[in-house]
Amino acid sequence: MDPINEAHVSEPGLLVVDVAAADDATALAFQQLLAERWATATAERTTRDAGEPGVRLRCYLDLRQPISPPAPDEALPPVSAAASP
Repeated sequence: MDPINEAHVSEPGLLVVDVAAADDATALAFQQLLAERWATATAERTTRDAGEPGVRLRCYLDLRQPISPPAPDEALPPVSAAASP
């Protein structure tokens, strides 16, 4: 994959998501799940690396712009700065 452009992660809440999957359908289905939840710049197609198994896909998310709220059973608990590993 190409290097990540600094502009794509210039503020908190902006993400670059690199996906490695067994096939096109799996990678694109995962991307669709992300796009249904957050503002997402989606990829039109996957790429293949010569000699490597599977496919790759890169998309860009903006967690500051939710498209739909998570279902109650999907919500992640807040992360506490005081939490210890």
